[in-house]
Amino acid sequence: MKHVFVGFGFGPIQSGLFAKEAYSGGRFSEIAVAEVDPALVAAVRGNNDCYTLNVAAANGVEQVQVEGVKLLDPAQPDDERRLNDALSRATEIVTSLPSVAFFARGGTASVAGRIAAGLCGAAGQTIVYTAENNNHAAEILEKDVRNAVPQGARPRAAQYLNTVIGKMSQVINDPDEIARRGLAPVAPGFPRAFLVESFNRILVSKITLPGFEPGITAFEEKADLLPFEEAKLYGHNAIHTLLGFLAQDSRLSLMSDLRGRPDLLGLARKAFIDESGAALVRRYRNHGDALFTEAGFRAYAEDLLERMTNPHLADTVARATRDPVRKLGRTDRIFGAIRLCMEYGMEPLNLAAGALAGLRALAEDKECPASPAFEALRSGRKLDADALAQCLTAIWGDACAADELRDIADLLQRASALPHRS
Repeated sequence: MKHVFVGFGFGPIQSGLFAKEAYSGGRFSEIAVAEVDPALVAAVRGNNDCYTLNVAAANGVEQVQVEGVKLLDPAQPDDERRLNDALSRATEIVTSLPSVAFFARGGTASVAGRIAAGLCGAAGQTIVYTAENNNHAAEILEKDVRNAVPQGARPRAAQYLNTVIGKMSQVINDPDEIARRGLAPVAPGFPRAFLVESFNRILVSKITLPGFEPGITAFEEKADLLPFEEAKLYGHNAIHTLLGFLAQDSRLSLMSDLRGRPDLLGLARKAFIDESGAALVRRYRNHGDALFTEAGFRAYAEDLLERMTNPHLADTVARATRDPVRKLGRTDRIFGAIRLCMEYGMEPLNLAAGALAGLRALAEDKECPASPAFEALRSGRKLDADALAQCLTAIWGDACAADELRDIADLLQRASALPHRS
């Protein structure tokens, strides 16, 4: 069986993971990706449908060329027709968009609308991978597509799959930086480069379509993906952001600079293994996967700490700490991990120290909410629990119960005594 691949959004995850795996596996007769950046489409098309990836491993960066990937600009009538035709025959569809909010944007011309129309084409079966950073992206897209199916139409069988993508990546848009770091642009002369790490253990929902054999065979299917989604959010994402905030607090520029700060890495290691990891192991100890054991999670954490600070990936502190309001959300990575620990009666002081560094970073950010407590934090004052609670309320609004808010603010105050600042 020859498969047909259709993607939406051509960033480093689509290009460096899904389209690359579709090409490498050799089981696809057609690989097409919808992309709204006409310059990027023209660059890859002008390079005979080929593009170059920069793949960072522990010992250096390798350039990898991917061929036969047709980029299509839906704003162009000819490309739109080709996209709709490919969707009518697609066996594997991948959405890799900035947010799930883009699924239904644009009515019948939206991603959901186009997928709905495509599924009402030829017979067969289709799986749809959702690569957005949302634990329920598949369910959201399935609902949006269902709502977009024309009345009376009978779409072919489709299954929507969530993903856990622990593959770090970045986009470099500065030609001077691309040249200085010896990276290859996406296509010759195009001022953009994709850099992805070589790590490739990608988890996806278990495929249950009867008799369906996926064209991409590199992914690991899990019957229950939620534990691994939480391990990524409260482990990988939480500690990556925590390290970024600690690095910013110490005026570091690159995440790899943390290799010269064993004090900060030690704090992050304790937060990862002894706090969020210990809580996740307690929650999912009976799940049956080796990850949710003390030894399994320790190995997971040590591997990630090495990868997060890989000098060949050269991740910037600015990138790791961008969008601080979202990353300091009550249920997001750091505070979500803190709340998980507190649920099990733990006192996650190291996570709280990272959260404090995040509040200091937010105080200096243009997104900082207006609050006298943040003004005091900006001036360098050490805040008491009441002022810290005011900072949290400025970010979270009334989403947090009074007793939980007080417990978290008290924890942050106790964490302020930890020696984590340079």
